Amino acid sequence: MSSRLNIAIVSINQPSLDSASKLLEYLSDFNVDIYGKKGLKHNLKNFQSYEKIDTVLENGWKKYDAIICILAMGIVVRKIAPLLKSKASDPAIIVMSMDLSKIVPLLSGHIGGANELSDLIASRIDGCLNFISTATDQTKTFAFDMFAKKNSLEIENLKCLAKISNSLLNKKEIEVKTYENIFETISDKTNLKRVDQQSSELCVNITPFKDENLTLKPKVYLGIGCNRDTSLEEIEEAFTLFLDKYALKKEQIENIASFEAKSDEKGLLEFASKYNFSIKFFKKEQINSLEREFSPSQATKFFNLKGVAEPSAILVSKYKELILKKEVFNKKITIAGAV
Repeated sequence: MSSRLNIAIVSINQPSLDSASKLLEYLSDFNVDIYGKKGLKHNLKNFQSYEKIDTVLENGWKKYDAIICILAMGIVVRKIAPLLKSKASDPAIIVMSMDLSKIVPLLSGHIGGANELSDLIASRIDGCLNFISTATDQTKTFAFDMFAKKNSLEIENLKCLAKISNSLLNKKEIEVKTYENIFETISDKTNLKRVDQQSSELCVNITPFKDENLTLKPKVYLGIGCNRDTSLEEIEEAFTLFLDKYALKKEQIENIASFEAKSDEKGLLEFASKYNFSIKFFKKEQINSLEREFSPSQATKFFNLKGVAEPSAILVSKYKELILKKEVFNKKITIAGAV
């Protein structure tokens, strides 16, 4: 779990503030603020006083990744109810007993990280009992939202998650429309079947493309080849056409790559800078070491290379899977995509 998490610990009286101070000792690797009523005794540097707890929660809803409440659970439920928006964006809400012996991840257990943080805290406090109510955690059933979070996959159609999770809990088969290399990273494939085409209503899509099912979108990596002295404007036009053809957004592109002979191409470097891509250039040996067939390329004739766009996309990508074969634009620019 990232130590960059911003955490608020909310107390309501002197005993709960004393408990919050003790809890702080176990969270020294996080950014933590402690909230308490005005007039309470403490020696805290990061103390925030308040008059109404409603204000603390309203202001902290977007400010903090997690809010740990050393309060009665009923109070927490009533106070956060008007603030709830989506499991995709609500912060982790955790409730702890005053003696720090019990912890409950109340809200945003998976995507918000409440379950993970609660597990961590319980592991650090001797005898602390973590009560997780999430069914997939209790039964150790694969959870697609946790898989997405751990692998930085954008989630779409989150409303479909409950049906998929309940079906897995009931031992029903789920189709996973994805690529072989991504599917192989799933540690628990119980009742999961990889498919290229959907044949069941119980289907999860793990590709960068729009789908009506629960969709976990991986980032796309582009390999780009171009003739000598190709301008920024020409590369930018080809990039836009490529995205439009495959209905991809600029935000879905993680990085780009090319052959090392292109490392001084002004237009390509300007393009990478403009779109904040960290461009990587690969050597001839790296490209030719890939044991697979690629689309015919002029690079074979001029550089004795297997290709530029397609192998570069694979080499720079996370899962090493070519998903979009190269497209040629204006007879001088090639672009391919991998995940």
